[in-house]
Amino acid sequence: MTQAPASPVPARPVRHARLDALRGLAMVWMTVFHFCFDLSHFRLIQQDFYRDPFWTWQRVAIVSLFLLCAGMGQAQALAQGLPARRFWKRWGQIAVCALLVSVGSWWMFPRSYIHFGVLHGMALMLLLLRFGLHRLGPGLWLLGLAAVLAPQLLAHPLFDGRALNWVGLVTRKPITEDYVPLLPWLGVMLWGFALARTAALRRWLAGPLPRALSPLAWLGRWSLSYYMLHQPVMIGLLMLGLALSPN
Repeated sequence: MTQAPASPVPARPVRHARLDALRGLAMVWMTVFHFCFDLSHFRLIQQDFYRDPFWTWQRVAIVSLFLLCAGMGQAQALAQGLPARRFWKRWGQIAVCALLVSVGSWWMFPRSYIHFGVLHGMALMLLLLRFGLHRLGPGLWLLGLAAVLAPQLLAHPLFDGRALNWVGLVTRKPITEDYVPLLPWLGVMLWGFALARTAALRRWLAGPLPRALSPLAWLGRWSLSYYMLHQPVMIGLLMLGLALSPN
């Protein structure tokens, strides 16, 4: 009996519109959040984005949705057998964008610039997941739980300095405009990866997307470009509007 030939690696990755739409939903939510933040920064509204639970919990939810989608995306990429060069191309784009975010935020917020935000954290987490942690199988659920609980159980002043606060085991949050350390957020990405390997979620992701949600899927496919452009555009428009305002 002859053995069937192995399935070739797809020339282009098979995208799941529902996953793209979830990512697009996160982008829309993030845009509304950032627009309100910008309004507060320019003193057009008065809100405390650093301490008010209405805003801080939204931030947690938005970042969680981003990282869940990133974990699910990696699960899909590995399931399709996509080569490492595709991973490194995308990872390089994320790393460069993380550097640009640091430079841009330093220009706007020199005392609280972003030295380890969501793109920095995502770049490190993707390396850990792609080249080791994905092999843990069912253990990903427990490792994800351990990562989420670690900052509450293992925090130590040793990690409060900038050299180590990217780990996340801090006793006080650093002064920065965005902070997404390895712990606890690695746990969220691991859960997204583990979820995407369950039969129920695989079936759901492969299902059709209602036409009304197609714009969200389009936005999700261009999430990194949109992420990098939306704040400069909104801040520029607000500055222009203020400059042209008679008051």
